[in-house]
Amino acid sequence: MCANATHSTLVNRNVTVEGHRTSIRLEPAMWQALAMVCQRENKTLNELVTMIARHRNQSTLTAAIRVFLLTYFQAAATDEGHLRAGHGIVRPRARA
Repeated sequence: MCANATHSTLVNRNVTVEGHRTSIRLEPAMWQALAMVCQRENKTLNELVTMIARHRNQSTLTAAIRVFLLTYFQAAATDEGHLRAGHGIVRPRARA
């Protein structure tokens, strides 16, 4: 092994997209976020990734997954998203 080789922090998992098994490499935090979305949306990982694949505009499935997660959590971070999630309206903190 090369002295300059770095250890990848990406985690490789297999998913089935429209009946075809494929391998996806994502950061652990991305896998965790996917699991959270699956639970919240009552979908299996395969169902969610298939939905992302069907609607993707990005060049790769992993890029599409990352963009999906970013937009999903951005929507939840709005005042309306917080209300729908039962968190209430986010108000800026008063400066001391």
